[in-house]
Amino acid sequence: MLDDGSDELFAGFWPFMRRFLLAFLPLWVFLLGYAAGLNVIIAAIIAGLSVSSVAVFEKIKLKQRLEKENADNNVIKE
Repeated sequence: MLDDGSDELFAGFWPFMRRFLLAFLPLWVFLLGYAAGLNVIIAAIIAGLSVSSVAVFEKIKLKQRLEKENADNNVIKE
């Protein structure tokens, strides 16, 4: 089984946060866009695009964590 390390982000709380964000972030973004007076279709498209931000955030955090661990394990320090 491959371990991507995402379950250890935010002290193990990330899997729960991710499920919550994937469920409610598009709804919040849609409601904010609708309340701001955007067209319903445009608000829905922006809400759909907001889902990918969760995956991008997770990838960035994992990359930062991996770089930090690799920097700590270097024999030759710069």
